[in-house]
Amino acid sequence: MFKLQQYTKEFKYNLSLSFPVILGLLGHTIVQLVDNIMVGQLGTTELAAVSLGNSFVFIAMSLGIGFSTALTPLVAQADGTKDVNAAQRVLSHGIVLCTILGLSLFLAVFGSRKMMYSMGQPEAVVELAFPYLKWVAASLIPLIIFQAYKQFADGLSKTRPAMYATVFSNIVNVILNYVLIFGYGGFPEMGVEGAAIGTMIARTAAVSLIICYIQFHPMFSAYTIRIRFENLRLSLFKKILRLGFPSALQMFFEVAFFTMAIWMSGVLGKNAQAANQIALNLSSMTFMFAMGLGVVAMIRVGNQFGKKAYADLRRIAISLFLLIGLFDIVFCFIYLKFNEVLPWIYLENYGDNTPMDTLEVVQIAAGLLLVSGFFQITDGLQAVFLGALRGIQDVNVPTALIFISYMVIGLPISYYLGLRTDLGAVGIWIGLLTGLSTSAFLLFLRFNHQTKKLLKS
Repeated sequence: MFKLQQYTKEFKYNLSLSFPVILGLLGHTIVQLVDNIMVGQLGTTELAAVSLGNSFVFIAMSLGIGFSTALTPLVAQADGTKDVNAAQRVLSHGIVLCTILGLSLFLAVFGSRKMMYSMGQPEAVVELAFPYLKWVAASLIPLIIFQAYKQFADGLSKTRPAMYATVFSNIVNVILNYVLIFGYGGFPEMGVEGAAIGTMIARTAAVSLIICYIQFHPMFSAYTIRIRFENLRLSLFKKILRLGFPSALQMFFEVAFFTMAIWMSGVLGKNAQAANQIALNLSSMTFMFAMGLGVVAMIRVGNQFGKKAYADLRRIAISLFLLIGLFDIVFCFIYLKFNEVLPWIYLENYGDNTPMDTLEVVQIAAGLLLVSGFFQITDGLQAVFLGALRGIQDVNVPTALIFISYMVIGLPISYYLGLRTDLGAVGIWIGLLTGLSTSAFLLFLRFNHQTKKLLKS
């Protein structure tokens, strides 16, 4: 009991630090949830179109958000040694890099829209997804710039600014979606495209608010944000890139893994694709708890790494592993218990008059949520393991382990079971479960090895 207590006593602070992060991350997912629920009222084809369009954006987002996470451990390390100037330099260099990256990702996604016509996706779905993708691609620019400010504030253990900005943007998004999708208040009924325009404006609102918050709030008064090109240093750009590129690849591999599931589901038909979108959106909601605790792992482990307090570093990390394990056991129970109820959040139930397409989507989604229930635990653990490894700035080997888990092991299983057996969409998700479980196992071994090596040193 005494040994367990040394970990559980950290729960309260971990939760207080992670709550704003989780709420902020949930905000990004709630944007998708609102889009899906409102668009789902239009029909299963429209819901599948949002799924297809977002699959392109998710890949770009993974690179941008993954890259920006490199800023948090660097700022946390500077904060651990009370080096205000170092933290400020990380932010100014991070803003420059994230702005360039946001513009590049927008151009890449915008230019790749025509690929949808040659991917074997349902034609009606592609026709609706094409204009949707144009506006959501543009929203990548404010989103990635927002990440630079968010990761800086997170690294200082100031996790509330991103939460406030995200909550505000979600309010904007809900209002605009209602007006633009269905055509209220004198606006035309824009359907799927209206959802995308609402998302772009909401993300612009988020970055505007967080910039003002960090620029003018007294808690950031020591950090004067002035980007002067003569003060930019190539050595710091290289350091951020050295951490950011592998971090971007880590998130890219995971998102690409799930994106392949979307595309494979599209090959099975629009109903399988719509069901996949429902299960994926619900799973993403609960995964944000793991992402939030993963950010806390980066912050707290990064602090201890800067102080060279390796025993405390390991103890704090293990406390976070235990905490996410408890959360995910609860989520697992929810998905297993309510798998047949949750899909109806997205679709209209007309009783005996419910269309057959809708009933099929719900049936497929219920099966996917059963699989999702089981991978809640391993998916959550691997996210927090990865955050702890980023905290000690160990990114290269974990990137290789993630690639092996998802692309070498998980993806072939998804392809074979999903498209070469009668399991269909459920088979695709069994492959996801296998890849995530392998990743969790390998990343824990890596963390255990690296922290024991630090203790010996």
